[in-house]
Amino acid sequence: MISIRRAAAVAVTALAATAAAATPASAQAPDPVTDVRLIAFNDLHGNLEPPAGSSGRVTLPDGKTVDAGGAAYLATHVQRLRGEAPNSLVLSAGDNIGASPVISALFHDEPTVDFLNQLGVGASVVGNHEFDEGYRELRRMRFGGCHPEDGCQFRSSFGGAEFPFLGANVAFDNGFPALLPFTVKFSGGVPIGIIGVTLKDLPAVVTPEAIKGLKFGDEVAAIDRTADLLDRLGVRAQVVLMHQGDNTEGGGPDDCRLAPGPAAAIAARASSKVDAIFTGHSHQQYNCAINDPAGNPRPVIQGASFGRLLSVVDLRVDRRTRDVVRAETKAHNEIVTRDVAPDAGVTKLIDEAKTKAAPIANRPVGTITADLLKTGGPSGESALGDVIADAQLAATASNSAQVALTNPGGIRADLVHKSSPGGEGDGVVTYGEAFTVQPFGNIMQTITLTGANLKAVLEQQWQPNGTRILQVSSSLRYAYSAAAPIGSKVSNLAIAGKPVDPEGSYRVSVNNFLAAGGDGFTEFTKGTNLTGGPVDLDALLAYLGAHPNLAPPPADRITALP
Repeated sequence: MISIRRAAAVAVTALAATAAAATPASAQAPDPVTDVRLIAFNDLHGNLEPPAGSSGRVTLPDGKTVDAGGAAYLATHVQRLRGEAPNSLVLSAGDNIGASPVISALFHDEPTVDFLNQLGVGASVVGNHEFDEGYRELRRMRFGGCHPEDGCQFRSSFGGAEFPFLGANVAFDNGFPALLPFTVKFSGGVPIGIIGVTLKDLPAVVTPEAIKGLKFGDEVAAIDRTADLLDRLGVRAQVVLMHQGDNTEGGGPDDCRLAPGPAAAIAARASSKVDAIFTGHSHQQYNCAINDPAGNPRPVIQGASFGRLLSVVDLRVDRRTRDVVRAETKAHNEIVTRDVAPDAGVTKLIDEAKTKAAPIANRPVGTITADLLKTGGPSGESALGDVIADAQLAATASNSAQVALTNPGGIRADLVHKSSPGGEGDGVVTYGEAFTVQPFGNIMQTITLTGANLKAVLEQQWQPNGTRILQVSSSLRYAYSAAAPIGSKVSNLAIAGKPVDPEGSYRVSVNNFLAAGGDGFTEFTKGTNLTGGPVDLDALLAYLGAHPNLAPPPADRITALP
């Protein structure tokens, strides 16, 4: 057996020989610097087809929008960007899979992994949705093999990802690393260290069962620890793929009007050895320069979601020091427009997935009279959120449910009135469209809360990392003042027209994610007398089937006060 030391020596000798063979003896000395282009995306969520509605548009600096996204178009844009810069790496900031449309999700996201392989992704950090089906399924996504229950349904075999999944702050309960902390890619003759960290609060946004046996550490500590290790290995050019992000106050793809949030705070504290930070998770578009602890600016960038933007960072690396010349770094977000020829190979893959999924995906399940949008109005209440909450209340009526509440993050797409390319007709909702809206397969649960508990739940909508307005059934009415102190924002709380009694008991239906305290709604864990219900998607399907020509409900359940 070759020792580790001897194997390393052989590898170094081979690299030196390769470099010597590539440089003729008469050639001039190489340029003192080399250019490396990093092309990244985040939160693809299996959107192989161009996403519909607002999920498929990018807002420009003037407030106008442009249609964007679609894997075949994304591949074409990546190919062009690579052609402009021969030394290029393609990276992902996480949530490639999970919460996916039906043509990927029906096959446990194997088509999306195949697409990422075709795209030539070099590395990806894990996002929270990579854990939707648990750690064992994440390993299958990486190393391949058929699904343990459903087998190989997309193709006869599944080879897994041809790139590493990174997570420097992900460990088993015993402290051993659960994922690779970094990878090193050579581009332009210099090593580029790629560090991956996911959000330390990941347990708050997935079900406990999915991450049993795992723990998630502080992002800054993991970055600093890994950056120091890479530096000791002689890897000076370093970038971070971080599945954590901030919200914005508007603007175009390269604006930097960030609301206070975790990503900017991490970027300001993380090791100065890191030269660029790609972010994700918040589905926002921004391109910022944030000073590192040494006072030197570095790009902190995010490309919206669903493949609508590509975040491009051009680095100039000093060959002698192997470090990035920070002053010459350039960054921008590139819109994945649909006015280019779609990539033929990716189109073939998508067509295959659509054909195999069609018998299920194209089945009509209901009709609507107008768009049902997931985006909330001034109060945060949305038409689609109202419909979903009403559906969940109806589906749990046998549990004596009086109210249903659902988390906005669980509503993944609009239901649009216009016919899809499948040709089902305007106003027809297909199974695939409904699945895209509610793809998680969460189970409905009805619990008993006191009136005081219910008010406390609603007060938890205002959190340090932002505001999450729960969508509520028509049986619930309340008002709030965002300007009021934390814990005292909600008023006029009523169920079925009667004021809520703080001492009274109420049956409240939520999905199992919320029931476990997900998204920071820990007050739900105080619920008692839990009774199970149907899967959330089944509740929506039943409601659509029972209410043909469904119209958007009036936005009168939540009132925003001064």
